[in-house]
Amino acid sequence: MEFPEDVKYTREHEWVLVEENTATVGITDYAQDQLGEIVYVELPSVGDKVSKGDAFAVVESVKTVSDIYAPVSGTVVEVNEDLPDNPTLVNEDPYGDGWIVRIEMTDTTELDDLLTAEEYQAYIAEEEEAE
Repeated sequence: MEFPEDVKYTREHEWVLVEENTATVGITDYAQDQLGEIVYVELPSVGDKVSKGDAFAVVESVKTVSDIYAPVSGTVVEVNEDLPDNPTLVNEDPYGDGWIVRIEMTDTTELDDLLTAEEYQAYIAEEEEAE
């Protein structure tokens, strides 16, 4: 299971790559593994405003349907146009070609609430122990 060091993580199993004022968002390798084969991704529209913690996309797998929550507030500036035709990109390359949206952030202090790779791995271990 991959936990890249150059991204931040949420407790809802999304990852965030920050480049200047833009956050690229996807779901983690752990999340895609738990969901199984992704069969559908519902994307927001470019220009949509999102607030931290609000559901803004949906990922449907052979096992379940899951909301994707905004890790930061801002405006959607780009969506991964390849996902509607090829949703398994999320399974194949969750931190690369399987990215979901890019958000222009309005409050970069929200990044302070995100987890490092080490903290996220510890969080997953705690979750699995609790099950």
